[in-house]
Amino acid sequence: MSFTFQHSRADEPSIEIPAIGLTLRVPLPPQSNDGAVTAIETINLPGFGPPLHRHNETEIFRVLEGRYLFECDGRRFEAGAGDVVTIPGGAAHAFVNITDRPARQFILIVPGLDAIAFFTRLAGVMKDGVPDRELLSAFGKEWGVEFLGPPLKI
Repeated sequence: MSFTFQHSRADEPSIEIPAIGLTLRVPLPPQSNDGAVTAIETINLPGFGPPLHRHNETEIFRVLEGRYLFECDGRRFEAGAGDVVTIPGGAAHAFVNITDRPARQFILIVPGLDAIAFFTRLAGVMKDGVPDRELLSAFGKEWGVEFLGPPLKI
């Protein structure tokens, strides 16, 4: 694995997906490290999180602010500021912000993926809220993500 110099600034543009209460930045793209890892920073509005899904990449979450309810392969648990949660590749998982304020996470994705392209395309798919199952399934197939069910409810 080889890394190139990278300096990501906090004021760089974010990707906004209002229909799913998500704002994110990609401070470490996979192009800077031979595709080994991607780092993203997310802000989830209260009551929002992704639907139950699975993919081959491992995700390592560090909760920076707020509190989340996570589900991993049917096991539910809460994680708060400072907690680290590792979701192995292939595990069915979801999470939701269970506070009344925006919650933030720093997430490592291993191996890396083009998170800018993924979330920009997801923003288009989700622009009107929950898309029909076929559209979401086609998007998921393109990216190696299997959508298994709805987002978690508080």
